[in-house]
Amino acid sequence: MTDMLEMPRVHECTVTDCGYNHDGCHAFAITIGQENGHQNANCATFIDTSAKGGLDRVIAQVGACKRSDCQHNAELECHAPSIRVGPGQDIADCQTYQPR
Repeated sequence: MTDMLEMPRVHECTVTDCGYNHDGCHAFAITIGQENGHQNANCATFIDTSAKGGLDRVIAQVGACKRSDCQHNAELECHAPSIRVGPGQDIADCQTYQPR
């Protein structure tokens, strides 16, 4: 299992409509999921709002990943060095997702 200090960082998020994204992701941790059987890996932490929230410091990391079919996933933890989030099939998808 991944040590909390080694959790992958959200290197970049280009989803401008998310309340956590203002000059980078300000969520403490995000969850990558799979919505309605789609093959994409969506950012389940995305919130469509004009209100800005999260932490003052940019320290976003991947807290959980539900995509066990990703080559970076081991025991539902992300082991990529960092990830990128951006538009895909959903408004906010993990661009680092790689199927096994």
